[in-house]
Amino acid sequence: MSETGDPLSAVENSLDRPSAARVYDYFIGGTTNYAIDREFGEQVKQLLPKVDEYAVTCRQFLGRAVRYAAGAGVTQFVDIGSGLPTEGNVHEVADEVRPECDTKVVYIDNEPIALAHSTLLLAETADPERHHAIAADLLAPEDLWERVQATELIDFDQPVALVINAVLHFVKDEQDPDGVLEFYRRKLAPGSLLMLCQMTNENPASEQERQALLTLADYYERTTNPGQLRTAAEFSRFFGDWDMVEPGLVYAPAWHPDGNSLFKVPSESRILAGVARKPA
Repeated sequence: MSETGDPLSAVENSLDRPSAARVYDYFIGGTTNYAIDREFGEQVKQLLPKVDEYAVTCRQFLGRAVRYAAGAGVTQFVDIGSGLPTEGNVHEVADEVRPECDTKVVYIDNEPIALAHSTLLLAETADPERHHAIAADLLAPEDLWERVQATELIDFDQPVALVINAVLHFVKDEQDPDGVLEFYRRKLAPGSLLMLCQMTNENPASEQERQALLTLADYYERTTNPGQLRTAAEFSRFFGDWDMVEPGLVYAPAWHPDGNSLFKVPSESRILAGVARKPA
């Protein structure tokens, strides 16, 4: 792992507000969260009772997308905003699909506690020759790219699966996600895959839900990661001109379903997801 500054100080400074990564961990049943995160999570559940199921849906999509990529022969993964390690991490799923264990993964996060736990997980369960965790920020793409290159793990002349899972709803348009995603798409080799999912505010089921989604955005202004919900049209632009893998941009439970979804009606998941391939 490479990181700048004092890690202990960084962790302490991250505990005065709820962290999106730790709240997400709480929603999916993890244990790497604190009272401030759990209290905030319970407030969100009062607004959106199924928000924990939305979070699980993001995690399930990640697993299916990684299985697809590994099954298609992509053996390099860069997971930006990887969050706190839990069941079904990218390297674990990839190795299940490819028992020859030829896949390589770089995990990237700027949340100090997530990074610390990722490092511990990799020390216990991973292969240091194939799996690294580093500190970098999605919104500082040139610095992030240099840090990934410094691991000497990823060959960017070959296809890479770039994972940005359940992250973009914590990035506002004023932070230039378009320019950031364009940078990453430009850097990747033909045949690379881009895996994205984010929460949507499109087609609320009721006026009550519409208001709850507006209030949710206000709630997250109090966290370390305020953000922005998007419609399908607003979200689809992040794939650029890449070719969408079937079935295209859909609600996450409808993307290569495996029978484990928590939602019989995919749109009730509130999560948009898709995978795109860089053309030759």
